[in-house]
Amino acid sequence: MPNAPSDTIRLNKFIAQCGVASRRGADDMVFAGRVTVNGKTVDSPGLQVDPATDAVAVDGKTIGLKTSAGELTLMLHKPVETVTTASDPQGRQTVIDLLPPEIRRKRPFPVGRLDFFSEGLLLLTTDGDLCYRLTHPKYHLPKVYVVTIRGSVPQKAVQAMRNGMTLKEGEKLAPAKVRLKKPIAGTQQLEITLIQGVNRQIRRMCDEFGLTILRLRRVQQGPVTLGSLKPGAWRELTAEETAALKKEVGL
Repeated sequence: MPNAPSDTIRLNKFIAQCGVASRRGADDMVFAGRVTVNGKTVDSPGLQVDPATDAVAVDGKTIGLKTSAGELTLMLHKPVETVTTASDPQGRQTVIDLLPPEIRRKRPFPVGRLDFFSEGLLLLTTDGDLCYRLTHPKYHLPKVYVVTIRGSVPQKAVQAMRNGMTLKEGEKLAPAKVRLKKPIAGTQQLEITLIQGVNRQIRRMCDEFGLTILRLRRVQQGPVTLGSLKPGAWRELTAEETAALKKEVGL
């Protein structure tokens, strides 16, 4: 298999993006010895594979990312207290639950994640190749968030975010674009643009400075904007939006 990490993806993520199972289900398949890569049975869900060159099979059947003119890509305004998965063992509402049955039957896959208490723009697609590109570090598109903070935000916090921070756990973050908005009724809004895909990055940055987040909303991903879409509502992307997304990731 190729060694270049920029062209690879975790095996369980690849299986999930092919629509075979959830990522947790993919783990179980691997541990059960049902998955082969290039003809050899593997036992690690975290194995890096290259979708362009590696042959992945489940129960002897080769799988691959789907891509065709008939694929569906949509945006959802994810509300708070909703999980960004296809199913949830705790019985919580998922983003898939918000879609009508005829859309759910097409098995759209969430592109990336928004945490349980965050809201805003979430893309879902049945196009495996597009999903792969949008979630791969090599193709990260800028994501814009509007964050409401209780009280005021010290300038040193803003400057640290702009310069690139090192979290207390030791993780280094790339510089973020931060714009302060006018204070309103004891709160301060920040518009933060990220190009790095670190888990819960904004919450962790704010935690470093003891800032309390009242609302965290994603409003843009690459060329696609949330606009006036209400929480819980969804719509298909226009042909122009889909074409712009694909162009941004080299498709």
